[in-house]
Amino acid sequence: MKKVINDPNGVVDDMLNGILKAYPNRYKRLEGTTVLARKDAPVDGKVALVSGGGSGHEPSHAGFVGKGMLDAAVSGEVFTSPTPDQVYEAIKAVDSGAGVLLVIKNYTGDVMNFEMAAEMAEAEGIKVAKVVVNDDVAVEDSTYTTGRRGIAGTVFVHKLAGAKAERGGKLDEVEAVANKVIENVRSMGIALTPCTIPAAGQPGFVIGDNEMEIGMGIHGEPGTERTTIQSSKAIADLLVEKTSAELDLDANSKVAVLINGLGATPLMELYILNNDVSDALKEKGVAVYRTFVGEYMTSMEMTGLSLTLLKLDDELMELLEDETEAIGW
Repeated sequence: MKKVINDPNGVVDDMLNGILKAYPNRYKRLEGTTVLARKDAPVDGKVALVSGGGSGHEPSHAGFVGKGMLDAAVSGEVFTSPTPDQVYEAIKAVDSGAGVLLVIKNYTGDVMNFEMAAEMAEAEGIKVAKVVVNDDVAVEDSTYTTGRRGIAGTVFVHKLAGAKAERGGKLDEVEAVANKVIENVRSMGIALTPCTIPAAGQPGFVIGDNEMEIGMGIHGEPGTERTTIQSSKAIADLLVEKTSAELDLDANSKVAVLINGLGATPLMELYILNNDVSDALKEKGVAVYRTFVGEYMTSMEMTGLSLTLLKLDDELMELLEDETEAIGW
């Protein structure tokens, strides 16, 4: 294992301190926790958004804390859900009295721990709403989930629900936007190499030099099949077909496209895939409204990528254009 770390068991703490020292005017860290919050939180009269999950997916989730997106992010150990008490501390720290929306990726541990934290907060009189993101169309159930997994499409929930909250939306209105995004966002990924969790010291799975995993999860969970490496065009055609199948797209549809790197795929290759994704959507008569290419929901140093399509209406297009100060957007 070759990594720039000190102690394999201290990577999350060291990372959070590093983020804080890079952006001291944007973040504050709640003492004794793994919570990074907006420097100005709680914001008077504003609905707050809290998300999080296991570390190793940077810039998710701390990178999306900032005006126009999340008010706080809670980091668990690498690929491990944060504990309920940590989420509870985040909720208390950012609530201004207007309520808190929890954005949860659909993994059993995350759902259970965030729901427990919500109950703890509600017992203190804090209004809490919850949404669960399940955008991964690769498999119906997976190693860690009942139902589809939540992956890179979660970032669009952060952005658009965050914009609604920043505009002054009430808790039920912010929750409604989040659910609209969840209903209209689909993702799927492929991997060429595994990643190594520092505390484990070895790759999470083994894959041949000339093989690729189709539809794997962001922790390396098995996908639908393993094949020989295919061209960018073939990958784009496959991912567009799978992600668009449930979106009821037609000639009047507009989508936002997110080409997400998993940590070790060069931007050159992400843009090559985007070129092919754009062509595949054009062949379907679907208009691309905005495209985002980069690393948003990584998997340590895994080589691979995912495609996310978000079907847009006028409200979502407007919210997508709102400014944010989040460093990961």
